[in-house]
Amino acid sequence: MLKNYKFKMAAQKQNMNVVFVGHVDHGKSTAIGRLMFDAGVVSEQDLKKLKDEAQKHGKVGFEFAFVMDKFKEERERGVTIDLSYKKLITSKRQVTVIDAPGHKDFVKNMITGASQADAAFLTVAAQHGVMPQTKEHLWLLRTMGVDQVCVLINQMDAANYEEAKFNKVQQDVKQLLTAVGYKPDSITFIAASALQGDNIFKKSDKMPWYKGPTVFEQLDLFADPKKPIELPLRMPIQDVYEITGIGTVPVGKIETGVMKIGQKIKVLPGRSGKGIDGEVKTIEMHHETMSEAMAGDNVGINLRGIGKKDCARGDIVCDAAKPATIAKEFTAQVAVINHPTVIAKGYTPVFHVHTAQVPCQFIEIIEKIDPKTGQVAQKNPDFIKNGDVAKVRLVPQGNLVIEKQADNPHMSRFAIRDAGVTVAAGVCVDLVAK
Repeated sequence: MLKNYKFKMAAQKQNMNVVFVGHVDHGKSTAIGRLMFDAGVVSEQDLKKLKDEAQKHGKVGFEFAFVMDKFKEERERGVTIDLSYKKLITSKRQVTVIDAPGHKDFVKNMITGASQADAAFLTVAAQHGVMPQTKEHLWLLRTMGVDQVCVLINQMDAANYEEAKFNKVQQDVKQLLTAVGYKPDSITFIAASALQGDNIFKKSDKMPWYKGPTVFEQLDLFADPKKPIELPLRMPIQDVYEITGIGTVPVGKIETGVMKIGQKIKVLPGRSGKGIDGEVKTIEMHHETMSEAMAGDNVGINLRGIGKKDCARGDIVCDAAKPATIAKEFTAQVAVINHPTVIAKGYTPVFHVHTAQVPCQFIEIIEKIDPKTGQVAQKNPDFIKNGDVAKVRLVPQGNLVIEKQADNPHMSRFAIRDAGVTVAAGVCVDLVAK
């Protein structure tokens, strides 16, 4: 009975998705593992198992990181490859913690993680400070519309808990935040050591100079995410599972709208490229069955009329009455972040939009925009390079579901990747539907 009561309590709290990002080896996974253990989500017994496992892999001290790194390859390499989710109940809300990979090979999963987040902890090691990936992750958070960021200056134990080290990193990160478009004065910086448990769940006694919150306290200090429930239903599919006795179960975060049992839906573009019709049969969140779910919820759903072969990662579950658009071509505003040379007409990199990856070709560079004023700086330039913001016309080389920023900002953002790096990021401002 009590157990059910706890679930009832949990169900009434608002869900918030929080992602931990940052450079590889700066201690994201360890911070989450420590948080889960100290908060009582992971038991002594589980931790002992993970400790033995860590020793077996020659990774002594990695047991906290193993809480989220559930894949064998990750344990052997000591890096986070895929996204992992864990639920945490605070006094104010139910938090879904997403651990996103920091390793550069795995940025596409980090993009998916950021696209599902309401708030983020940017983890920076006190000893190493800002790294190339710190910069890239911050740009991606900004593009993916994550407005709330907290900076976790981790591994303070390695910096002898010195305030001067903390201040130096804080200064560098503030410059980076400003460059990307965040307001550093509204951002909290936490001094912590995940490995030693300082300021993650419990207040540290080793840094009397630090007066801010712990990571756990910060989870309740983030503002409530605005739920775009007035917009039509959109759920980008993250994965599709085949579950015995249930059937095909697409999983993802509802970006906008409300999903109800019995609702008529359309999966776009689907295998056919024209969409496929179905109906919501069941909705499940954190292993609990729900009659409805709304924007911000991570759910697993079973759809009547839709099988494993009909849908895949990157497809969108839409309200059948108001489906999303498949673009024949679209106009976007892009910011070039990190391209080795220049971007000109004809360039065809991979666009990461919600959970989809589709190559798109640059057909026209309409104008360069001065990022400081938003005014046109140059009409029809031949090329754009790092630091430039431009309005461009693009043609997808496949079926791409995207919407105009004015119609649905949550479905309009994208990151552009090429040869393993994020070269640019942007937003769709206009489109021609297929």
